[in-house]
Amino acid sequence: MTRAAFSASIGTVRRLAVTKQRLAGALPTAATRDDIVSLVKDLAYVQWDPVTVVAPSHLLSIWARLGGFRPADLEALLWDEKRLFQHWLPFAAIVSCEDYPIYSSLMRRYPGSLAGSWKHQSLEAAEFLTSHRELRRRVLRELARGPLLVSQFKDHHRTKRRNEDWAPGSDVGEMLFHLHMRGEVMVVGHEGNQNLWGLTEGFLPRWVDDTPLTEEEYERRAAERAILALGTATAPEVNYYFPRGRYRTLRRTLGLLEEESVIHRVSVEGSGRGAPRYIHKDDLGSLDLAATDSWRPRMSLLPPFDNLVSSTARTKALFAFDYVREQFLQKERRRFGTYVMPILFGDRLIGRIDPRLDKRAERLHINSVHAEKGAPADSEVSRELAETIERLSEFVGAKEVVYTDRVPPKWRGSLR
Repeated sequence: MTRAAFSASIGTVRRLAVTKQRLAGALPTAATRDDIVSLVKDLAYVQWDPVTVVAPSHLLSIWARLGGFRPADLEALLWDEKRLFQHWLPFAAIVSCEDYPIYSSLMRRYPGSLAGSWKHQSLEAAEFLTSHRELRRRVLRELARGPLLVSQFKDHHRTKRRNEDWAPGSDVGEMLFHLHMRGEVMVVGHEGNQNLWGLTEGFLPRWVDDTPLTEEEYERRAAERAILALGTATAPEVNYYFPRGRYRTLRRTLGLLEEESVIHRVSVEGSGRGAPRYIHKDDLGSLDLAATDSWRPRMSLLPPFDNLVSSTARTKALFAFDYVREQFLQKERRRFGTYVMPILFGDRLIGRIDPRLDKRAERLHINSVHAEKGAPADSEVSRELAETIERLSEFVGAKEVVYTDRVPPKWRGSLR
């Protein structure tokens, strides 16, 4: 039986989303390794992207939430302490070893664990693994002697990448991908932007829990993690956020969680009918707090693959913000720039900047700044934006911020 929904304004729902994404309140004064681990666990993942127009996206996502953390601490957590690891969600992501049972469940069932829109990849993966058994044995045999880059395998020969294919352009690369998804190999380091591959049994610490989960247990745990990270979520938002597209019976799972009062429906005032929106029982107090004057906003700059804006549909529905990753568009189709970073102020996305780091000259160039319609015009906001851009420049190692004249007139007093 469906219970009466909790009611909240769209502003309160946005505030809860921002809070759960660790983008509200004061920044830590000195972020520790424990802070990084806690952050990754709260978000469920941080997308890995090494492109350095400004800095790698994963570093910028962590910076937006923890301030001046040390990237060397993240490296240590991944490759030395191994409290975090890199996995495919289906995008490269930093995830928590505490969540390993979720991934282990998918690994044990791969490629059968691919569901929904990924079904055709499941059939292709099964066919590839069946027809390349000897290659699998050779790859594992070579890795038994130590970690390797894909180019260091004897059988590595690049082939043409197939359209819409997850796998790299070689049989060895594709085999590594499938073995990664099966949990037999994992990324154990990097050389530049290249993955260093190793055997999971030789890299994963013994303390990591790989207790098998049933498919029902997996869906319940994964759905709870997604809702807790998002604040509130519909079934499509859960499916898209974590782990993306890897549910078979999500609506049934959400129904069971609702029957057990693990999650509750939230009615967003003025939103009309739509997919039911859910909140986790542990966040009901946070929802109440988000509606009060004690909620503490702050200014943040978000990279293109940041968790808060990962779903363009959710970003538009909750924040009324149309976000396009324009680096994937032809130059003539770009409206705001190349590496466009949304500006979050409180519970609103008020604009975007297009920055570029000149490492040699140690300058952070702000090619343009754009304000959304209705963005605040007061000098305090523009000063805070300037200070946030200055913090970004310090984090990426720039000694100077250089603006063009493409700055909104209402913010020009501070952005120059």
